[in-house]
Amino acid sequence: MLPRIARLSRRRREGPQVFTLDIEAEETGGGAFAPGQFNMLTVFGVGEVPISFSGDPASPRRLVHTVRAAGAVSTALTRLKPGEALGLRGPFGAGWPMEQAAGRDVLVIAGGLGLAPLRPVLYRLQAERARYRNVALLYGTRSPDDILFRRELEKWSGRPDLKVAVTVDHAGEGWQGRVGVVTALIPHAAFDPANTIAFVCGPEIMMRFTIAALRDTGLEDKAIHLSMERNMKCAVGHCGRCQFGPVFVCRDGPVFRYDRVRAILAVKEI
Repeated sequence: MLPRIARLSRRRREGPQVFTLDIEAEETGGGAFAPGQFNMLTVFGVGEVPISFSGDPASPRRLVHTVRAAGAVSTALTRLKPGEALGLRGPFGAGWPMEQAAGRDVLVIAGGLGLAPLRPVLYRLQAERARYRNVALLYGTRSPDDILFRRELEKWSGRPDLKVAVTVDHAGEGWQGRVGVVTALIPHAAFDPANTIAFVCGPEIMMRFTIAALRDTGLEDKAIHLSMERNMKCAVGHCGRCQFGPVFVCRDGPVFRYDRVRAILAVKEI
């Protein structure tokens, strides 16, 4: 429960109120993480907040987190300057089932900031590309200004073994790409529903519609995995703030197989 001391080494702006932070822990060890896990980051005198890893799992000494300035702690994180100290706990949580994806088609479907927790998946898929069949990234945002990791998206789009499709909800005259919801991209991806695994992360309403669209293609519920990054506070399942029916998102997730939380997601009050 005690944070290690870390320091910000680099900060770069990704979009409106969204920044990627490179962090280096002063203590060695403990940096290895699995795609989908998260750290608890502390701004001393302000508070602590859970933030997913958005960097390359093959480079655990360089801890990368992408943060939207929304509340007091996340805003304070994005205002840190290189060299300033912060607290670090983790890694925590259950990650994306990369081993189960081997030998299958892989759909990576992200909405908005949901691309950040999925970026480690994309690094791993490309590093071990021969282990997987067709791989597609389907990404939707509200506007072109909200698109994250633009340089990497352009680089990935140039790979013949990776399908990348991006859409926005609304765009001005200068936008030359697709306009529409992310579910409209699913028919453009080549995959066999009987041998596919899907990783989904984004706003919960987007995930609900995406899951429905995937089920319409014949994809089984057990082949759909989603990240429920909501209301986490202590990271170890003690405070109860992130309780989601019978599970705790921080301890049992944040990545869940859809059939495990299907009934809970259908309850509007939750």
